[in-house]
Amino acid sequence: MSLANILTASRIVLSPVFLLIFFLPEYTKTNPLVIAIVLWVLFIYMELSDLFDGMAARATNTVSDLGKIFDPFGDVISRITYFLCFMKIGIMPVLVFAIIMYREFIILFIRILAMKKGFAMGARVGGKLKACSYALAGIFGLLYVSIIRTDLFIAFSDPILAIAKIFFILSAVAAFLSLVDYLLMLRKKFSK
Repeated sequence: MSLANILTASRIVLSPVFLLIFFLPEYTKTNPLVIAIVLWVLFIYMELSDLFDGMAARATNTVSDLGKIFDPFGDVISRITYFLCFMKIGIMPVLVFAIIMYREFIILFIRILAMKKGFAMGARVGGKLKACSYALAGIFGLLYVSIIRTDLFIAFSDPILAIAKIFFILSAVAAFLSLVDYLLMLRKKFSK
């Protein structure tokens, strides 16, 4: 297995770990600061591994059709995981989560169909911008959760939540526009 695929696989494996640790305070008396630190380490690792797996594939000349599907799958699993956590605790609107989730599963399905037709669908600029908006939404969502749970910098909680909600909405808009972009590209590709 290539380094890029190992990084992607690690993101998939760590996603349920993030989920379990996120909700650990509901079931145990674990120190909230320890939980916050562990969540930040996992979150940063998952986001950086998304950045570095593509770089590793290009640097080691191991870009593959499998990687073009596996990497986005890892992205979806990790990001849907933390968005699910935010939705469950009530800071991400359900409609925003639904738009993002539907977009991600539609694109994964389209990637599989394209692959069956001999076309490996790589990332597009709209998809990369969407990924950036997801990362920023994740940063501000997790920052808000960390502040609330630890009572550190509590005076900043309301502005951080407002910024998180703006990025949640921007993520849904970016997800929708990215989906339209992929659909138009595929239509052009297969109408030839």
